[in-house]
This record gives sequence, structure tokens and C-alpha cells, in this order.
Amino acid sequence: MSLVHGYSSGEDEDIHSKDVFGLSSISAAKKIRLEAEGLTTEAAPHVLAEDPLNQTSLVTRPTDTQMNVNIPYQDMMLPLQGPENPFGDRKRFLNQNALAGHVEEQSMTEHAFRSQHLTHSILGYSANPSVDPNAPAVVGSLDNAQFNGFATIDTIRATKSQRKELKRKRKQRGSLEAVEGDGAYVGPWASWEGDEPENHFLTGVEANDGDEEDEEEEKAPRKSKPPNVNPGTHGQETSTFHGKHMTDYQGRTYMSPPAAEAPHLLQEAGSQDCFIPKVCVHTWTGHTKGVSVIRLFPESGHLMLSGSMDTKIKLWDVYTHGNCLRTFHGHVKAVKDVTFSNDGRQFLSCAYDRSIKLWDTETGQCLKRFGNGKIPYVVRFHPDQDKQHIFLAGMSDKKIIQYDMNSGDITQEYDQHLGPVNTITFVDENRRFVTTSDDKTIRAWDFDIPVVIKYIAEPHMHSMPAVTLHPSKRYFAAQSLDNQILVYSTDNFRQNRKKRFAGHSVAGYACQVGFSPDGKWLSSGDGEGNIVFWDWKTGRIKSRLKAHSKVVIAHEWLPHETVSKLTFDGTPASSHTPYSVKSNHSVVGWLDKTLGLIAEVVWATVTLFRLTCPLCILRMAPARRGSL
Repeated sequence: MSLVHGYSSGEDEDIHSKDVFGLSSISAAKKIRLEAEGLTTEAAPHVLAEDPLNQTSLVTRPTDTQMNVNIPYQDMMLPLQGPENPFGDRKRFLNQNALAGHVEEQSMTEHAFRSQHLTHSILGYSANPSVDPNAPAVVGSLDNAQFNGFATIDTIRATKSQRKELKRKRKQRGSLEAVEGDGAYVGPWASWEGDEPENHFLTGVEANDGDEEDEEEEKAPRKSKPPNVNPGTHGQETSTFHGKHMTDYQGRTYMSPPAAEAPHLLQEAGSQDCFIPKVCVHTWTGHTKGVSVIRLFPESGHLMLSGSMDTKIKLWDVYTHGNCLRTFHGHVKAVKDVTFSNDGRQFLSCAYDRSIKLWDTETGQCLKRFGNGKIPYVVRFHPDQDKQHIFLAGMSDKKIIQYDMNSGDITQEYDQHLGPVNTITFVDENRRFVTTSDDKTIRAWDFDIPVVIKYIAEPHMHSMPAVTLHPSKRYFAAQSLDNQILVYSTDNFRQNRKKRFAGHSVAGYACQVGFSPDGKWLSSGDGEGNIVFWDWKTGRIKSRLKAHSKVVIAHEWLPHETVSKLTFDGTPASSHTPYSVKSNHSVVGWLDKTLGLIAEVVWATVTLFRLTCPLCILRMAPARRGSL
């Protein structure tokens, strides 16, 4: 009540009052004296010994939310009191204007910022933007800045001596014949001396962790690693001739078309009407594993080349005895693709051993060997007669490599794809080519210019691992993995939506698409061992031929026959004859090797289908096959 009594109701009195907390109304504590045998004790301390009205220091209670006293300026500018922080050095922050230090506001263009950033990242120094006159001129290495004359990365130019020194430090490009190890071909990707990564020392904890991991690896069972396959060097390739004589009585080799047995081979391909095959005429047997690709000899088609997963390439006779003429040895892994030159005297082969080899068809000699350390998926000669020394290779590293066989050098690279390249197709009088890839896109290029001129990619598109050009050169058909064949124009690369061929199931296989020589029929293998035939004009299925029990991966039409077809299941077949290829993973039951061309199997055969049986075809049928 004494505090309430001391409260003043006047505003003026409140303002001029110095007793803010009402301390004047509190009576002093009584002093208690204890007297005992001359001993005097004061139990109460001296509280508020100084007059509170004369105090100038601020006294607040923990529960107060406001101050009613203006603190003098001299009190606010007093130095901090208390012990000094032993972990801080306030002398470093004499100019501190922020919690973390000194901050200055700067403004510069985007180009100036990027230039200074790259200069500091590459050369190790940058200009100091501080306005402090005592600040250093550069941030980073002052020696590098003085050596380069304080130039930025966009203005510095190497001297002639520096360029020579840099060229001297460049490592060798390597040999095209070596794929791995010392002296391997690196080409334009050769590094410089001194660019090897530095070995940093591990701390004690990291070293102990590494020791523990090594102990765990030693305790764990060792997993069998696949052996490192050495693709070999040039000169280890061989071939075996299976005939009795290299030439006939007229001195002709097997390279010459059999004009006496098949005079129609000299005619122009596609000049006669073609029909759908129905009857199996002949079967070729020879490969010990599945056949992955077959190619007919250019123009005449009297020879057939087959590449197999048994690493061998075989050359077959088609029109006389139907036997194997020559076997080419040189690859150490499965053969992926083969292709003839325009005259058929040479052919290229590529395999999973990361090598591309040029062979002589007649002598069986390996002429040259190419490789850049990646797996080639497709190889194609340039179709022009004056560019037969140039070929393209689609690689597993998403690039198309252009080689010059005369020099053995890589002359161009096309690197816009986002996945391994599967097909290469020349169009527009061989001035352009079309490629497909695992990235589900189609890209068109001008030859020798690594810039995409047409990019086809839709959300609904699937990968197209097989492409074939129509005999008219106006369209190309692509096998889409969503069980349909799509047709595109070669002039503007637009899809022809009126021509869509479906009704078969490829089941994820890269089944080859084929056209009859007259362009009236389109054919394709499927995953169930069928060869499906469509009418090119109507898009309707005309026939479904049960060629094999497993997938038919590739087939070819004989260019000078009316109804022949070659199949692929480990053996080659003939009707305007398509050859088909089949895939089978079973060994039991195939010892007689009588099925069509088998892919990815132990036994490989090629079967010839035909609707009519001319005399020349009957001559190559084995005697034990029975009547048709």
C-alpha cells in the first residue's frame, strides 16, 4: 500500500520524478546487534548504501520489457567489459561492418565476372575489386599475374615459344594397330606430359579405413573376372579355301558370276516381277554358332557372306554347288556386321573385339585393320565409286567415325547421338546419310559435315535397330521395337503415315527389313520364326512363312530371282529370293543342321526358299534332302 500511496497522479510529476521504482518509500532495514561477552555482529548487509536518487547507472529487472531512462552517449560508447575471448582476434576486424567481416558492394557486367572467374580458375589469379587503397591488386598468385602481365583469360595469347613447348609435351597419337596398352591409338585425344592425376596422401583415419577394406576383400571370395581379350595385331588374320581349285578351266575364280549356269545374273536387278516364296529349296551348314549377319555379292548375288558368333566369316556359293568357298579367321569375338564394296572385291567386318578389318574377298588376305578402342556396331562403305576408300562406322560411344583407308586416319566424327549407333543408310544420291541409335532418335547428316540437318524424336518413338532402303531410293523402312515398321521419305525425312506395317512381333530383336528387287513386297522376320510379307502399296499382310522355330533375325532377297529368299538361323536359304536368318538357343535336335540360318545357336544353317524350282536351283540341293 505504501507503493500505491507513493504513486503520483499528475503527468508533470511523473515526468520529472527521478524515483522511478519507488525506492524512497522503502524503509531501511533495522540493524540487529548481538552482544555476547564483548562480541558485536551485524547480520544485515549494507543495502543501497548510496542514495538511489543520485545513481546514474541503469538498473532493470529481468521482467521489464521497456526502459524509461535514456542511456547517455558516453555510456553507449564505452569499450566492452569482461575477459577477452582467447579464440578470437579482433584486430583482424578493425574495418568490420558485418558479422563475418568487411563487406563491400560491387557491380560489374556478366562478361567481366565470367572473365575474372575463369582467369582465377585457370591461371590462379584475379583482379581485386576492393575499394580499399591498401588492398592487394590481385587475389591469388601474384607471380602468375606478373608473368602474364595481369592479362585475363580472354585476352592472353601464348607466345610462339610457349606453343612449341606445349606441342613438344603432347604425347604420341599411337598406332592404329594397337587398341590397348602402350602405343594404343588415342588420336586427337592424346594428353600432355604432366597431366597425370596427383597422388594425395591419406590421413591416418582414411588409411586405416583402406586397410580394413583390403582385409574384407581378401576374406571375401574372389569373383571370376572375364578374361581380357586381346584383339591381336595386324598379320595374325588367316583364311582357309575349301575348294579344290582356285580357278576353273577358263582361269576364272569364284568372283566371276556363273554365266553358263545362271545367265540371267547379267540382267539388271528388279527388271522382272517378284513373288512370295513358299518352298524350302536348299540349306547351307557350316557355322558352329549363330549367324548374326548375311550379305549378298553386289549386283549378281552369286556369292553370300555370313558373319557368325563363332568369330568366323564364311563365303558361300549360291548358284552352283551351294558349298562353302572360304572361311576368314581374324576376329576373337562375335562378328557384328559385314559389308561389301561396290565391286565386291573387298569387304569390311566389325566385331565385339573392338576392331574393324578390311579383307580381300578373292585371296582371303586381311589388308588393313582399324579401331579406336570402342565396339563398332555397323560399318558402311561410301556408295560413290570415287569414295570407295572412305567408310563410316557406328560406335558404342555414340559416335559415327569416318575413316580414310588410304591413310588409316579418322577424318571426321559425328557425335550428336546420345546412345550407341545401330544403322547407317546413305540417301539423296549419297550426299547425305541417316543414322539410328539406342537413344530412340533418327538423325540426318550431310556427308563430311558433323552437323545434324534433321532431328526426328517423338515421345512415342522406340529404338530402330534395322533400316533398309527401298529400291526406288525414295523411302527407307525402319524396324521399330514396338512391333511395327515405319517408313520415312529420303528427301525431307518425314514419316509417311499412310505406310505403316504391323502384325508381327519382333520381341526386342533387331530383325532386318527387306524389299523385293521390284519394290512390290516388304518382308521382315519376327521373334516366332516367321517371315512376314506385306504389300508395299496397301500395307496388308500377304503371307506369313514359317521359316524356323526361333527368331528370324536377318534375310536377303536374291536380286535376279523371281521367288527366292535366304534365311538366317545358323545356315543360309533361296525365292526373287529372300534369305532369312533364325535364332535358336537349343543344341539337341539340330545335329543334322537342316534348319534355316540359325542365329545365336550352336548349329548354324541357311535355308533357301522358292516358289518355283529352276534347274540351276535344283543343282545345289543336297541329294539326301528328299524331293520337294
